[in-house]
Amino acid sequence: MCKLAGVSRAGFYRHWQQTAPAEEETELRDAIQRLALAHRHYGYRRITALLHRQGRVVNHKRVLRLMREDNLLCLRHASYVPATTDSRHPWPVYPNLARRLRPTGSDQLWVADITYVRLGGGFVYLAVVLDAWSRRVIGWSLADHLRAELALTALDQALGERTVEPGLLVHHSDRGVQYACRDYVSRLEAHGIQPSMSRVGCPYDNAMAESFMKTLKTEEVDGRAYADLAEARAAIDHFLDEVYNRQRLHSALAYRPPAEFEENFHSPGPAGRPGPVSERTGTV
Repeated sequence: MCKLAGVSRAGFYRHWQQTAPAEEETELRDAIQRLALAHRHYGYRRITALLHRQGRVVNHKRVLRLMREDNLLCLRHASYVPATTDSRHPWPVYPNLARRLRPTGSDQLWVADITYVRLGGGFVYLAVVLDAWSRRVIGWSLADHLRAELALTALDQALGERTVEPGLLVHHSDRGVQYACRDYVSRLEAHGIQPSMSRVGCPYDNAMAESFMKTLKTEEVDGRAYADLAEARAAIDHFLDEVYNRQRLHSALAYRPPAEFEENFHSPGPAGRPGPVSERTGTV
């Protein structure tokens, strides 16, 4: 090719070294900008994971540099969260069984929590149930009250979605009255599910659910102006089922969505699945 063009090989390679890297970086910047616009709440690590899924070989430090230069790094601001938990009630509380439990498959540990969602003229409340192994949302409910039915509806949806083996599942929550009341605990006991609750004033005991709520607020709820309960329910339904469960890359799952993680790593059957960890002995 050099002979036909009448140029030296050394001259060709000098020109290639000057132009090819610039063209490659321009193309990479374009790909990063497209992904950052499509996933406006993703940081540089998730953008790097998306690039890897496209077959690109790129280091996360380089992605960070390019995103910083192009002002594409997402900024998160803390927001005020009103209380949704009332632990001053006469119902029994249960020890924290989840603290020592490391699930190795689905339906060994569920975590549950409640948060608020702002509407144009007030607040509504969202209860969720997640599978701790895959971080998948398996049950949720949105209502304009904080009665026990809110949490029970989310639990019933989770029970309808999953097959629970009696004695092998721990349900972890805070000590709120919605989770400690007789109706909720009876529903758990009827399916052979062991209740577990966080310690008083220790949000780290339910950190997985707290982390999910932060993601929900940052990527869907905050900045949205839902007109009413119906609009909020439709938008949150789409986010939970289509975006969070099927599209959003989760760092704890090697940057895979929860649904994909479950499909690729099928949990063992009941005969080979370990049971919950004993709070007293720490054995499986």
